[in-house]
Amino acid sequence: MKKIILQACCAPCACYPIKKLISDNYMPVVFFYNPNIFPYKEYLLRKNELENYCRKINVEFFSADYDIKKFYNETKGYELEPEKGKRCSICFKLRLLKTAQFALTKNINCYTTTLSVSPYKNYNQILQAAYEVKNLTGVDFVEYNFKKQDGFRISRLIAKENNMYAQNYCGCLFSMRNNK
Repeated sequence: MKKIILQACCAPCACYPIKKLISDNYMPVVFFYNPNIFPYKEYLLRKNELENYCRKINVEFFSADYDIKKFYNETKGYELEPEKGKRCSICFKLRLLKTAQFALTKNINCYTTTLSVSPYKNYNQILQAAYEVKNLTGVDFVEYNFKKQDGFRISRLIAKENNMYAQNYCGCLFSMRNNK
């Protein structure tokens, strides 16, 4: 099996992608880097839930430091953007860049993301960020549109079977505001 880094935003979104990657002969290494998540309590809930799930299914888990200041600096001026707007593109690129850099430290030459499992995310927007990151790092992005073949529904079913915490907004303060 070939190792692949899986950038993951939360446990419920990671369930199907992990299963799919394994069925496609990859050995996923889960990487949690989500400086956008607000508040910090929410960040810890998501991180701990994902780490516990990875431990349960025997999948390697790593995380980077929480750096919400970096997210705010990168998205400054885009606070009022709608979901799927420019702020989300910046956020995707920020997270995917850190993931590709992490892959390099582990001598793994490819990665993908759970972001594509969500029906609330624009797949082409994710791909655009991934191509920009490839140009910067040389690390291959393996294209998976995990929402295909009912991936989101399957992920949610697995999450429910495992009594996982599931949030009701993407993660950042701005998506929380837009969800109300």
